[in-house]
Amino acid sequence: MSFVEVWQQLDWDAVKLSIYSKDTADVERALRKPKRDLEDFKALISPAAEPYLEQMARQSAALTRQRFGQTVSFYVPLYLSNLCANACTYCGFSMENRIRRRTLAMDEVERECDAIKSMGFDNILLVTGEHERKVGMDYFRQALPVIKSQFSYLAMEVQPLDQDEYAELKSLGLDAVMVYQETYSAPTYAQHHLRGNKMDFAYRLETPDRLARAGIDKIGIGALIGLEEWRTDSFFVAAHLAYLERTYWQTRYSISFPRLRPCEGGLQPKSVMSDRQLVQLICAYRLLNPEVELSLSTRESPQFRDNVLPLGITTMSAGSKTQPGGYADGGEPELEQFAISDERAVAEVAEAVRSRGLEVVWKDWDRAYSG
Repeated sequence: MSFVEVWQQLDWDAVKLSIYSKDTADVERALRKPKRDLEDFKALISPAAEPYLEQMARQSAALTRQRFGQTVSFYVPLYLSNLCANACTYCGFSMENRIRRRTLAMDEVERECDAIKSMGFDNILLVTGEHERKVGMDYFRQALPVIKSQFSYLAMEVQPLDQDEYAELKSLGLDAVMVYQETYSAPTYAQHHLRGNKMDFAYRLETPDRLARAGIDKIGIGALIGLEEWRTDSFFVAAHLAYLERTYWQTRYSISFPRLRPCEGGLQPKSVMSDRQLVQLICAYRLLNPEVELSLSTRESPQFRDNVLPLGITTMSAGSKTQPGGYADGGEPELEQFAISDERAVAEVAEAVRSRGLEVVWKDWDRAYSG
C-alpha cells in the first residue's frame, strides 16, 4: 500500500468540481467546527471562502500560537550542485537550459558551511539538481558527514531515492527530506517533465512512503503553485498529508507553498494565485491541521512574508542563495535555480520576526530529546 492507491481513487475533475461547488453555508460550517476534515478543507480553499479571510486568519493565528508558541524556525538552503539529468519546463537547472554547471568539491562545501554557520544557522537544507551519476549516493556519502559535523539538523531536497538509500543517509545524519510532487495531475506532470528519471510520476509520488519506512524524522510535501489549477492541487497535497499522518504517525510533516518564480526557460503559470489567495491557502491548511509545519521561502516578497508570518507560518528561510557557492564566493547569478524575491540580510529578517512579537529559533528539534 502506498499513496498511489489513494491517488488513483481520487478523480481530478470531480475534486475540482466539488471545490467550486462549495457555498457560504459550507464555509461557515467549516469555520464553526473544532476539527475539520478534507471536505471542510475544500470549502476553506474555495472561492466561497474568500470573503471570510479575516475570520480564517484570526482562527489560524490562534491555532498556530497555541501549538507552536511565539516561535518561528529559520533554515537556509545550501545548493551543492546545479547539475541535472532531467528536462523540466519550470526549473532553471533543467538540462536543456544553457547555463554554467557547477558541483561543489568537499573543500568548497566546508567553506559554504563556515559562511552559513557565521550567519547563525543550525538548520540546513541541502539542494541539488537531480543527477544520479554525478550527484548521487557516492557524492552524498562524502558530503553529509562534512556538513553534519557543523549543523544539528540536516535536511535534503534532491532526487527521489530508494528506501535503503534513505536509511543509509539517516545513519550519516540525515534528519528531513523535502520532496514536492510539483503537480498531482498526471497529464500536466507529463507536459512539464520531458526527459530523465523525473518523468516517473508514480515513483516520485511514492517517495514519502519510502522516507517514512526508512525512519526519516520529517517529510516535506507540496505542489508547485502555478503548474495546474492551484485549489485542486492543494487539495491533493492535503489528502496526501492526511494519508501520511494516518499511516506513519511517528513522522513529522511540513508543507511548503512555492509559487512559480522567474527562471531560465521562462514558463508562465497556468494558474495565477494572488497574494490574498495564498493567505487563504495558508490559513486553510492550518485550520485543517494544527500540528503540521508550514514553511515559506524567499520566493515571496519581504512585505508578504512579514505580514503573513503570524497567521500560520512556523518555518522560513532567510538570506538564501540559490546557486552553488553562493555564500562563500558570492556566487554567480547565471547558476541560479530561480530568482528569489526576499533579498534581505538574515539579521534584517530576524528583526522583522522579532518586531512582530515572535522569537527566532535557529535549529530544528534535536533528535536527542525525542527519546
